[in-house]
Amino acid sequence: MEGYNLESTGVNNERLIALIILITLAYTSSIMSGERIKSKGVVKYVGRVKEKGRTQRRHRSFYIGIHGYAWVESLALLREQTVQLMALIPHKRPYYQRGRRAENLIQSTFEL
Repeated sequence: MEGYNLESTGVNNERLIALIILITLAYTSSIMSGERIKSKGVVKYVGRVKEKGRTQRRHRSFYIGIHGYAWVESLALLREQTVQLMALIPHKRPYYQRGRRAENLIQSTFEL
């Protein structure tokens, strides 16, 4: 388990097992969330799925799950500024509404 640098935590026995279980749950949750985001068809808002000339997907479900959560959280932080900008640029409102719909769909993937 060198990748997680668990040696430096100083935990052993039961605490180590609890830490490994916690890491496993977080990882599994991110993957499941990423799969649900993909199934709702809004993955393009979270990350580029494909680039021209690529034969494989750019991001895995884990990445999509983690960044989907971060994307929704950042939108919540910037909501007031975004509403003010939409008042100044009304012709961009359809794009904003599409993004809000995607935000709601992605947010629904976090609820069990």
